[in-house]
Amino acid sequence: MGDGDCTQESWRSNTPHQRRGEEASMCIRLAVTILALATALTAGAALPAAAATPASSAPLSANLSVQDILDHLPDDVVAGALIRRDGVGATAGPVTADAYARIGSVTKAFTNTAVLQLVAEHRIGLDTPARRHVPQVLPEAYNRVTVRQLLDHTSGLPKPAPTPVPADGPGWQLKSVTPENFLRDSFAAATDVPPAPGSEQQYNGLNSFVLGLIVEKATGHSFTDELQRRIIRPLHLRHTSLPAADDPTIPSPHAEVYLDREDVTEQSPYPWAEGGMISTAADLDRFITALFRGSLLPPAQQKLVFEIPNVKSAADNTNCVGQAACYSIGGLLRYQLPSGEYAWGKTGSRPGWDNGLFATRDLRHRVVYSLNPTGTGNDLPYIRAIVNAGLAD
Repeated sequence: MGDGDCTQESWRSNTPHQRRGEEASMCIRLAVTILALATALTAGAALPAAAATPASSAPLSANLSVQDILDHLPDDVVAGALIRRDGVGATAGPVTADAYARIGSVTKAFTNTAVLQLVAEHRIGLDTPARRHVPQVLPEAYNRVTVRQLLDHTSGLPKPAPTPVPADGPGWQLKSVTPENFLRDSFAAATDVPPAPGSEQQYNGLNSFVLGLIVEKATGHSFTDELQRRIIRPLHLRHTSLPAADDPTIPSPHAEVYLDREDVTEQSPYPWAEGGMISTAADLDRFITALFRGSLLPPAQQKLVFEIPNVKSAADNTNCVGQAACYSIGGLLRYQLPSGEYAWGKTGSRPGWDNGLFATRDLRHRVVYSLNPTGTGNDLPYIRAIVNAGLAD
């Protein structure tokens, strides 16, 4: 499941697509945009996704602003964009500033925060074997895996089982699987000997499924109810939810998204604690602000939000730069800005949406984005440029 990323073939909104007469200028604009955005990147910075296509001509200014990026959109790669910088939202293409989005793996930041709250309440032990809470879903081979190692992706759990794809036939996007069955299938398909717990960091969505079940076991309530009680209601996130497994709808306004010419705007939220939430840019901005200010956690657990394990990054982990781990116990990605300063945040995708939220540690700047990729190109350069521009002084 990785970061919840999905390949997007085409995208539409409720408004007509651009007229054919604009296609030539759009292609020119696309070429300029890709060059400018790729040039704006620093050699050492990376976000979870495939590698960006390098710029191949003369360097352009790297001092792009958020508005510079929006001015080049929409194009053949990104059909719609919403960027909220320091509390002010702006858009490009047929998307509104108050649009809802399926936030994918940004959900993990909510999940880890709820778990750390329960750690603070001594209802979950950070270094307690996770299997004590959920022996029915974790095989004995993983009896040494701790809650901490699930939080910081050093558990060594196997790769997730295959998830629904267009090849599964019409209605594939509505297919669902329970967390328990998804974990069962993933462990059943595992063939490699797992690395020793705590020995390396491998970003893995299975960790979040187990964490969600641990929350339910520790509280006696559904994971959704705990999110509501602990985070959503206290922060007044009125446009944030974790839909029920049988609810494929998304509130309006929202983008209408297509994959292989099939409308997949309505889709199963089966990624659950790993990637099933829906939210808006304003709500995500409020969440990251509260998280960084320490409004959600006591001081001891607040420190853990930004604590990265001192282990290597797994050889096949594409999320971190170099050989060092980059994900914290709080589920945040540490990202180095062109200035050398580290920012923290989380990316997440579902079919039709690429989203993220990032901020400087002191909240001097923060940025939330939601892109609607067309699937005809790589939008990673756009994401990097948005984060760099959004957090620049």
